[in-house]
Amino acid sequence: MTHSSLPVQRSFAETLRRDLWWISPLTVLIAFSTFLIYGTWSALQNSGYTWGPYFSPFHAPEIWGPTEHAWFGPRPAWWPEIVFYPALIILPFPGLFRFTCYYYRGAYYKGFWADPAACAVGEARKTYRGERPFPNWLQNLHRYAMYIALIFIVMLAWDAWKGFWWLDNGNLHFGVGVGTLIMWANVALIASYTLGCHSLRHIVGGFKDRLTGQPIRAACYTQCSRLNARHGTLAKWSMFSVAFTDFYIRMVAGGYITDWRLF
Repeated sequence: MTHSSLPVQRSFAETLRRDLWWISPLTVLIAFSTFLIYGTWSALQNSGYTWGPYFSPFHAPEIWGPTEHAWFGPRPAWWPEIVFYPALIILPFPGLFRFTCYYYRGAYYKGFWADPAACAVGEARKTYRGERPFPNWLQNLHRYAMYIALIFIVMLAWDAWKGFWWLDNGNLHFGVGVGTLIMWANVALIASYTLGCHSLRHIVGGFKDRLTGQPIRAACYTQCSRLNARHGTLAKWSMFSVAFTDFYIRMVAGGYITDWRLF
């Protein structure tokens, strides 16, 4: 009879690996931290997020606010001005979708919690509590946040459509600026990321044993699966595009750069 020994519990960051395993979690930590810091700063600004027909995706849709994009006009009288930030009214909804995304879970587990920092690398904690403690159980809301994320695609596309229409001398006319293209690129990346969601893929056809005889469902499932195969990449690029679109509009609104009108 042979006896097998239980695996030895490694101390934090202990490993026999000889490769640069720490580069991946460090990159995740830096990228996510930069995005969170910039996104928080942008959300706490009550100006500079619109210019001409351009409107920052960080602040869309503007429920109440100081710009002409606000759905219901300026800040309500009952809302204290000192704590009024239009972006914070809507950011929790797309934020919840990303926070609970399967890709983002693995990324911040690795980069922020070192749980684990990498394969075959010792973890920071010694016990596993699952996803029951707060805030981990919020991840179960992902399938519901997905429906809101789908609505946000439509609203961002509407803002990008308005980016085609310029007001000159009191008249609206069609035109394309660099900012217009940036806004549409952002919509395309966010849509690709959202439509490749694991939960959406399941709803479209993943729960079916067979898709034979259901050509529309089969086609949607195939396209969703193709996007799902690149879900991690699209998650990163769509995160970058949101921040870059906001940054570009702020630079133009502040007069730091000039938006080129293509036609």
